[in-house]
Order: sequence, then structure tokens, then C-alpha cells
Amino acid sequence: MNSRKCLDNKKTTFFSYFLKLSVLFFILNIHGLNSAIRNNSSLKSLELLEKFKKDYKNQNDLVKLKKDVFTLGGKAVPTLIKVMKGQKYPDRSRWTATFLLGRIMGKKSSPFLLKFLNHPNWVLRLASLKTLLILKENNLGQVLKKSLKDKSLLVRSQALENIKRLNLKEYSRDVWEMLFDERNYHKGKNKKRKRSQIIKKVIKVLGELQFKKALRPLLSIVQNEKYKDIFYEVDYSLQKISGEKSPSKNRAKKMYFWKVFSRTAN
Repeated sequence: MNSRKCLDNKKTTFFSYFLKLSVLFFILNIHGLNSAIRNNSSLKSLELLEKFKKDYKNQNDLVKLKKDVFTLGGKAVPTLIKVMKGQKYPDRSRWTATFLLGRIMGKKSSPFLLKFLNHPNWVLRLASLKTLLILKENNLGQVLKKSLKDKSLLVRSQALENIKRLNLKEYSRDVWEMLFDERNYHKGKNKKRKRSQIIKKVIKVLGELQFKKALRPLLSIVQNEKYKDIFYEVDYSLQKISGEKSPSKNRAKKMYFWKVFSRTAN
């Protein structure tokens, strides 16, 4: 009887030892698997960084790069940030990385992109504004006002586009001030100041925003021959702000319409 009991105890001890050993192997295997996954992910990130060093001019190659980024998903975010920050990467790659960051992170990327509106490289400032527009980010604060006065004409124009498309009426006064910014003008052949194309856009955006304070000044401008190059943009905004419809496409008839309207307008 004692011999049998002793045998049972040995079996129990062996089974317990075998069970502990199996659990240990399982833990080691899981640890090894996780380590392998991490190493593989790190390797892919390094490979992705190398790919961004190439200046992609072929659209098909760029599509492949984007596919690689989407395959990694959220794990690609640190790589994208490195590319955006790294001066050794081509502007085209940094531009692409900015858009991809927005695609992967969504609106969570907005605070980071807002910081890039102050980046020394205008390409990054422009790409960030475009990405923020895609994300429909309307909480842009003072940094968007600064973009309206950016050194780059393209950045200023994109800032206007963001305001127009998202109907950000709180920036109406800042848009109006662009009409008096010397950077939005250039010197013609006779060295006289000429309006650049962005002035036309500014006037139309004022109409889209229905900036009431612009009504009286625009009614004066529409009658002045000096502003005939922007006549139809002024006419467009007057219609938007006043809610009135000026007649036909005939300039003279439109001028007369606004002349009459100005007598009754408050």
C-alpha cells in the first residue's frame, strides 16, 4: 500500500514538473514570437526610411511607397514624422509623408500639423495646410492668421482656400486685410503696383464669407475704372454679400445696377 502511494506521489510530482516546464516553454515561445515581430517591424521601418530617401518622379513608384506605409499602418507614424523632420529627405517625400500622416492618424495629427505651419520649408507649410483641409480641421487659431501673411504666395493662397472651403467667418477681417498687404502686389513693366491673382481670390472669398463690412467699399470699387481688372470678382462678392442678383454679363448694366443699389443700401 505504501509502495503504491509512493508511486502515486512520484507521478504527481512528475506531472507537476512537466506542467511547469510546458508553461515555461510556452512563455519563452511567446516572448520569442513577440521579439521576432518587434524586430521584423523595426526592420520594415528602417526599410521604409530608406525608400523615402528616393526622389520619386514615377507615379507608380509613389503608389508602391504609399502601399508600404498603409501596410504598416500606425507603426509607420514614427517613420513619417522622421521624414517630415529630416532635411536629408527630398521635398516630394516629405510632402507625401505629411499627407500619409493625416490619412493614418486622422484628426489626431492636427496638433502636430499645426506646428508645421511655422516650418522654415514652405513645402511643409503648404502640405500641412492641405492636409488640415482634407481633415476638415477648423480649429486653427492664430496660426492660420499668420499663414495669410506667409512669405510664400502659394501658402497664402492655400490658407485662403482653407478659410473658404471650411467657411471660417471668424477670419473675415484678416482676409480683408490681405487687400492692403504689399506682398499681394507686384510691379509691372511701368514699375506701377499691380494686383497679383491672389487679390481676385481674396475678393471672392470675402463674398463667400458674406463679410458685411466690405459692402460699402466694394460698392465704391465697382464704379471705379481703376479697378476694372477685378470688376467681375467685385460683382460676384457684392451679389453674395447683398443677396441681390446683378443683371446679365454686361459690365455697364452691372455698374448701373450697383449704382442704384448703393443709394438704398444701409
